[in-house]
Amino acid sequence: MNNTQTENSAADGLSDLTAVVSQHFNQLTPAEAERLALLAEECGEVIQAIGKILRHGYESRHPDGGPTNREMLERELGDVYAAMDMLSDAGDTDPFAISNAMFLKKGRVRQYLHHQGHNT
Repeated sequence: MNNTQTENSAADGLSDLTAVVSQHFNQLTPAEAERLALLAEECGEVIQAIGKILRHGYESRHPDGGPTNREMLERELGDVYAAMDMLSDAGDTDPFAISNAMFLKKGRVRQYLHHQGHNT
């Protein structure tokens, strides 16, 4: 193999590697992955807000001031709704399927809730 053939072979190999690396194993586009990452991040922030409420209560706030834990939960839930809306707007999810799943979940979980009353 001469130098030109070696260079062409190396370039072909690099081209093949670039094609493999740019094609994600999960078949997600970068935009889809970004929207899912945003949703995951926002869900994590909701979990953090819930943890603070469970430890300190709804009306507690940081010692230096700022919003109450309830207000932080509301803000973070709004961020989750926004991320969900972005998924729906992009066609990643079906809002009617989500609404139906929500309705079904409320029916399934009711029997396991001990402190919610029958009308909630």
